[in-house]
Amino acid sequence: MSKLIVGLHLLAGGALLLSGGLISASAADATLPIFSPDSISAWVPDRPTGDDFLPPGNGPGPVMSIRGRPYVPNGQGQPTYRVADLANPILKPWAVEKMKKANDDVLAGKVPYITRERCWPAGVPGFTVYTRVQPIYFLQTPKQVVILNQLNQQFRHIYLDVPHSQNPKPSWYGESVGHYEGDELVVDTIGLNDKTTVDNYRTPHTDQIHVVERFKMIDGGKTLQAVVTVDDPGTFNMPWSAVQRWRRVEREMPEDICAENNFAFFDYDVVPIPQAKQTDF
Repeated sequence: MSKLIVGLHLLAGGALLLSGGLISASAADATLPIFSPDSISAWVPDRPTGDDFLPPGNGPGPVMSIRGRPYVPNGQGQPTYRVADLANPILKPWAVEKMKKANDDVLAGKVPYITRERCWPAGVPGFTVYTRVQPIYFLQTPKQVVILNQLNQQFRHIYLDVPHSQNPKPSWYGESVGHYEGDELVVDTIGLNDKTTVDNYRTPHTDQIHVVERFKMIDGGKTLQAVVTVDDPGTFNMPWSAVQRWRRVEREMPEDICAENNFAFFDYDVVPIPQAKQTDF
């Protein structure tokens, strides 16, 4: 059995390669973009606050910080928690109402819920803003692409050159199909449940959400960019777009398990950390 097949088998089983790093393989066509050509090629957010979306060049954009109160992460000055700008015209009234409660809690001194800090899956497009410092890796084969996030060992399967299922059962990461358009990997995702948030501002969504991501290397391969388009008529008044960027680094993937933490500290009154009802073995 080849190393590539072994690597795919381990990923499908929910485990990651540890000491040997991530095994990556070229796509069938050598002209296609290879995002992680070896076991140490990884991508980390391209700026200190890289776990937030950037606005698009034009048109409706993502929820961002309320004017006059920017988000400041640890290590960049006096840290703050995110307060969402609810005046963004993309939001339907029910979403504004739900997010206002979260805003009010933050302004009252409570610690807000963030997916990665509670060990919950990030969903799509939240996966692309899941972490501020841990890298993502790509495993590419002729039939699928697997994107792995070191933090909490989250990963997504993207099946290439196939249509969507007729009625995919809603799940945490939905059903992602993709294809290459020149030097871009285009990923189309449907079938998401409504348990995740779109971003770190706790923007909700329904199971009607449809996400398209376009991954492309720019700056001579030093930067990875994803242009994300989100359409959810149940939550948003219009489709909107956002940008996320990562810079290339050389870093082997260690085991990074989500630990039970932040359960009852600092007025952290949020949903519980997920727990399995039975062991895996």
